Amino acid sequence: MSRRIAVIGAGAVGGYVGAHMTAAGHDVTLIDPWPEHVEQMKAHGMEIFGMTPQERLTVPVNAMHVTEVQNLAKQKPIDIAFVAVKSYDTVWATTLIRQYLSASGCVVSMQNCINEERVAGVVGWGRTLGCIVTGGVGVDLYQPGHIRRGYAKRADITSFYIGEPSGRITRRSQQIAAIMASVDAAKATDNLWGERWTKLCVNGMRNGVSAATGMGGNARDNHAAVRRVCIQLGGESVRVGQKLGYKLGKVGALPFEMLARAMEDDAGSYAEIERLMTEGGAGQAERSDYQRPSMAQDMEKGRRTEIEFMNGFIASEGTRVGVPAPTHEMLTRQVLRVERGEIAPRPENVLVNT
Repeated sequence: MSRRIAVIGAGAVGGYVGAHMTAAGHDVTLIDPWPEHVEQMKAHGMEIFGMTPQERLTVPVNAMHVTEVQNLAKQKPIDIAFVAVKSYDTVWATTLIRQYLSASGCVVSMQNCINEERVAGVVGWGRTLGCIVTGGVGVDLYQPGHIRRGYAKRADITSFYIGEPSGRITRRSQQIAAIMASVDAAKATDNLWGERWTKLCVNGMRNGVSAATGMGGNARDNHAAVRRVCIQLGGESVRVGQKLGYKLGKVGALPFEMLARAMEDDAGSYAEIERLMTEGGAGQAERSDYQRPSMAQDMEKGRRTEIEFMNGFIASEGTRVGVPAPTHEMLTRQVLRVERGEIAPRPENVLVNT
């Protein structure tokens, strides 16, 4: 039996995933609070662009304003609801869709940061799963109804990990992974929390830095002083995650223990991490110059960032377990200053004492 799918938050990630699932024949409803975006999708479908001509798609989609969600009461219930809003909007978005779930319906957090507990607070742990979107997806919604991917697709990289909070691989997680495979490489994981923290390490050393500096991914990694800050951020988050007991994987293309040792001034480790970040090993060869992490996109659009749920969370978890993360504390302060308009985005914003 086909699953009825809803995506709450049809922005860059939600819209990209929802459009591809629709193109693959799945029954998908895209729900978004941006009126112009929804109207564009209704009138013209979703326009998808990538780094190759083969990735160019125009997909007619079933789009819905938040104010129209009440109409779901007249339709078949939702079996899988992907929540793809910003972390600070998790609770209301999950509450919005809860009453329209089928008896066995579930909610999948397809977000940055760690929001499964917020989702479970609304629908319960038995209905909660997580989907880690790896850094190689790298999409942005650059105008209503138009999404582009800033990384090349690679068959050898898993783009989506679907996990149960229990750590078990279930039929449900495997079925959702099979659906996600219509978008890009996907698999069910028995390490949701480790995968979540590993992705937090990736985001923690990229997103806030680009937001505070105004730099794209390639420019950021090629700036020697800013790159050093990124390495410091990555190493701190690895050490906090290890103290928390998480099973970590590669931080993007960077070996996690080597990254931590580079942060701790091990010369050999630092040289290798720099090589990986500057010679294409960390994705530059597959990353467009227009690529900017989601937080930098939010800053450009004048939106609230997720800095408190990302670097702020890493810092607070570090404090809780006795592993200081002063670079994350500094970056959180600086991003909030840029967000409030107190300072303009520039590289010097992250080159301050922690």
